[in-house]
Amino acid sequence: MPGKKRSSSSLFTVLLAFGANILVAIAKTVAAAITGSASLVAEAAHSWADAGNEVFLLQAERSAARPRDDAHPGGYGRDAYVWSLFAAVGLFTAGAVVSIMHGVSALGSDEQDTDYLVGYLVLAAAFVFEGISFIQSYRQAHAKAATSGTGTFEHVLRTSNPTLRAVFAEDSAALVGLVIAFLGLLLHELTGDPFWDALGSILVGVLLAIVAVVLIERNRSFLVGKQGSDRAWQLALTALLQHPEVEKVTYLHLEYVGPERFYLVAAVDLVGDDRESDVAADLQSVEAELEHSEWVTEAVLTLSRPGAEALLPTPDADSDADTRALRP
Repeated sequence: MPGKKRSSSSLFTVLLAFGANILVAIAKTVAAAITGSASLVAEAAHSWADAGNEVFLLQAERSAARPRDDAHPGGYGRDAYVWSLFAAVGLFTAGAVVSIMHGVSALGSDEQDTDYLVGYLVLAAAFVFEGISFIQSYRQAHAKAATSGTGTFEHVLRTSNPTLRAVFAEDSAALVGLVIAFLGLLLHELTGDPFWDALGSILVGVLLAIVAVVLIERNRSFLVGKQGSDRAWQLALTALLQHPEVEKVTYLHLEYVGPERFYLVAAVDLVGDDRESDVAADLQSVEAELEHSEWVTEAVLTLSRPGAEALLPTPDADSDADTRALRP
């Protein structure tokens, strides 16, 4: 099923990132201990923070996949944003703050020349491992962006899938951070001044802080209740209008309740002029069919008020290929 494939893809992306971060964190820690490089210390803190964050992201995937029950009729999808928020805060505190503090403390120090070759080799190996993880997250994001008709980076920023966004952002930051650390180490070697190495640590911390703040804000926006995208709204409207029992739709509200999962509320006019008891049964039937879709956690339908203006979908949202995902 598409839902299971989507979950498996996200889970594989997180597991690959976790494995890469563990290997890289160990290598950077050993190299930092040997070289005493401030940039490598920052990179080690970065990788350990990322590895710890993957545990939160794994929990996010696990929690969000639970089916709804009587205690949680809207499902557990928002759990993904809670655990992803923890991961973003962890990136800020364990990654950004530690890197900046260590860099500041290293400014003006009398750090001696060390084994630069070890640092370069570890940074190169880390770039390879982080690159493998980034390619997987990029492939997943690119595939999703292609189906939604948006750019890859735009999709990552806007997607309701917090684990994909977190892994993509962390892997991107890791690659940029490795370049910064390399430059700091290289300038230290060329000039003999440890200031550059310390500056590299500070810049890595600032980079992580920016990424963490963006992730925190995106998770916050979904936790407090975010309206479905325009495209999802159009597809839902088209799917409702294609139902044989629905004559017109006069109100439609979509709200994210998890990664690519919606709470749907609509006011509709039904075909014919049935009795009240039959109308109630028809509404419940349409609700049940909508909830068979992998995208709709809960659907609530009511009758339109007399004279309410009908909602009309845009022409490009009227294709069967687009709306089939929202139909049972």
